[in-house]
Amino acid sequence: MWKVLTTTILLIVLTACETPSVKNRPGDGTVIIQMSRIGIDKVQFRHLDSVNAVRQARGLSTLSLNASLIRAAKSHASDMSAQNRPWHFGSDGSSPLDRLLSSGYSGKFIGENVSETFEDDFNTLDVWMTIPLSASIILDPNATQMGIAWHQDANGKIWWVQLIAS
Repeated sequence: MWKVLTTTILLIVLTACETPSVKNRPGDGTVIIQMSRIGIDKVQFRHLDSVNAVRQARGLSTLSLNASLIRAAKSHASDMSAQNRPWHFGSDGSSPLDRLLSSGYSGKFIGENVSETFEDDFNTLDVWMTIPLSASIILDPNATQMGIAWHQDANGKIWWVQLIAS
């Protein structure tokens, strides 16, 4: 009796299941991962909200986005991609401070965080918060402004640059 009931339930469950789509399968059972493209709309504000939530949880004031910092971050993200390495110096030898000055920013530079990853801004912020120097830049009590930008390569790799200033 239980065997018949179990078999009947199993058949009902199996007939209710959809056959998986095979359009993303090369035929050998593996799945092809399709990289998603990130868009400029909302990412900067979402990242700002995340940074501000982290800061507020520690009793710090919130930051605002700054167009000059975003320009400097964007140019460096593209340049890191061209150099194929995440670091703080431009292919022309420029430093973060040089890029801020050339973008028209006149405030005080606090720090720059960079990353080479296939992850989104949430995961990138999580990683930065585990690195003492990066976290200290994000949590600097004197910070008032931020720029966040990225460059995404054709293979989906994302080059993130975050600038914090006051």
